[in-house]
Amino acid sequence: MKKLSLKELNRVSVDEFKNKPKAPIVLVLDNIRSGLNIGSAFRTADAFALEKIYLCGITAKPPHREILKTAIGATDSMDWVYFENTLDAINELKKEGYKVIAVEQAKGSFPLQNIDNQPFEKTALVFGNEVKGVSNEVMKEVDGCVEVPQFGTKHSLNISVCLGIVAWEYFKKWKYSK
Repeated sequence: MKKLSLKELNRVSVDEFKNKPKAPIVLVLDNIRSGLNIGSAFRTADAFALEKIYLCGITAKPPHREILKTAIGATDSMDWVYFENTLDAINELKKEGYKVIAVEQAKGSFPLQNIDNQPFEKTALVFGNEVKGVSNEVMKEVDGCVEVPQFGTKHSLNISVCLGIVAWEYFKKWKYSK
């Protein structure tokens, strides 16, 4: 095995990225307190060419030192918008025809491995605060809830890890099940 060089990776420029088709998936960050987690969301969204990121409530906005540290330039390539209130973001997404899915442990949630049983729609994935999760008011307005099954002694994943897992599964369903 030989690792690929940067030249062999055939990376696109920011301008080329902005003009390429995007997966119809939006990340909604509901009161995320860690700039490092926010930066990771930008980097993951760039990696899967997701449509946009909605930053809501106390979620910091670029340019923020911690966001820039983990985003490594993805704040330049990814489109994002800020909403003071997450419900305003949810309402806008619903008007634009998105199915809004909370990523949370909740009654009535479906396991991530079962998303293949559902038709793909334009999707907004809501990720909540590191301590409190997706806010109760937002949970009342979502169209559904997906949960990452876990089998260890802990009952949650770091948001950046969870976001990567869930974003990949939804991206994969969009990209490869056409």
